[in-house]
Amino acid sequence: MILGGGLPKHHIQNANLMRNGADWSVFINTGVGYDGSDSGASPNEAYSWGKIRLTSTGVKIAAEATLVFPLLVGKTFAKYHYEQLEKETNS
Repeated sequence: MILGGGLPKHHIQNANLMRNGADWSVFINTGVGYDGSDSGASPNEAYSWGKIRLTSTGVKIAAEATLVFPLLVGKTFAKYHYEQLEKETNS
């Protein structure tokens, strides 16, 4: 999961290129594809370079990361955590 873009996104993706591609990928940034920037590049660009494995899933969320990331955590990881706590309490 890469929050934001620019140089950090570029280096993280290149590191995955050296390990035969990422197993999955989520990009959250406000970059747009029409300007040719790495920040705005879609997962399709990363597939073509081998930065994401062809057999894996990649998604780009075009939004402000500081707004969207907490919502994703709340809907996924935190939800699972509290479900587990509830199961342990009821056992």
